[in-house]
Amino acid sequence: MKFLPLLWANLTRRKTRLIFTLLSVVFAFLLFGMLMAIREAFTLGANYAGTNRLMTMSAVSLTVALPISYAGRIAGVKGVEQVNPECWVGGYYRDPRNPIYALAVRAANFLTVYPEYRVSTAERRAWIGDKRGVIVGAALAKQYGWKLGQQLPLRSNIWRDKDGSNAWNVTLDGIYTSTQKGGDTQLFMHYRYLDDSRAFANDTVSWFVLKIADPARAGAVAQAVDALFANSPNETRTATEKAVVSNFAAQFGDIGAIVTAVVSAVLFTMLLVTANTMAQSVRERVAELALMKALGFGNLRLAALVLAESLLLTLVGGAIGLSLAYAVIAIIPGALLEFLPGLYIPAAGVLVGVLLMLLLGLLAALLPIGRAVRLQVAAALRSV
Repeated sequence: MKFLPLLWANLTRRKTRLIFTLLSVVFAFLLFGMLMAIREAFTLGANYAGTNRLMTMSAVSLTVALPISYAGRIAGVKGVEQVNPECWVGGYYRDPRNPIYALAVRAANFLTVYPEYRVSTAERRAWIGDKRGVIVGAALAKQYGWKLGQQLPLRSNIWRDKDGSNAWNVTLDGIYTSTQKGGDTQLFMHYRYLDDSRAFANDTVSWFVLKIADPARAGAVAQAVDALFANSPNETRTATEKAVVSNFAAQFGDIGAIVTAVVSAVLFTMLLVTANTMAQSVRERVAELALMKALGFGNLRLAALVLAESLLLTLVGGAIGLSLAYAVIAIIPGALLEFLPGLYIPAAGVLVGVLLMLLLGLLAALLPIGRAVRLQVAAALRSV
């Protein structure tokens, strides 16, 4: 610790250069943190998807509805334990700029199909018994300050009732928590309430979620379900929940490859800037380093000093950058969180960030360390 003032004094002797170098490191790790969060959001559903759940949807497109009557036939397939019909609501709260990830589901068995959603027994009973009731995630309730028993003017940008209104007045019967990070940002209402009131597309659903007895037989069960509706006006496509979520994310491209490419380019540029700063710093201190050698500083101590300067620069800049990424994510507008409910920087991402700070600090210091170690005391002092 006694060398810390010396390290900081060496770095701050050219304040303008330090500021710009530090800004490059901050920006690089701000972008790194944001991209890690985006990648996590796109893969979150796949990472947490139930191994014992399948999704049955239209073979044409996810946007093509299926008859609700399919539920009974699917339930009769060997290996299927429960079926839950789900319908996309396209909801928002008061203003279209406040979208909500809302689904109309069969409340009676929804929480059994999705055990990762936790709600108290009393609230669960209240929701199941209240046709106009909803349960919402704890994060969503906190975002809007909702309380149990509150009347919520949920609106839909898709559905209208028979009077032409897009408002669905619902009651908040329960607030759930989730074992899935980012999974507590949704709203679930009764499918029957939506279907009995809407003006069109009655008795249809967006998809079915199937809970199966044996995940090892997922492929066989999926084939059996799709065989039921082969050559019908509404053919189906059934796959594991993880495969469906992964395919949806793949529509936006290989997020992992894109993130890796962008982060690599930014970090490489940051490495060049930081290495240049360290090289100039050592070049300007040739006489000082030569004097330190003359006073007994060995090559190892000089190398450690230069390395410590580089690491201090990357660690301070990187920590600021990641902190800013957390702050930016915290104020992300709800419009984005509707589609990326799991937008957060995972602990693994932070660990990778710290390792990158250390690695880049080491790489940036290699050439300056070589120059300091090879420095000849007599020649350096004569050149001053």
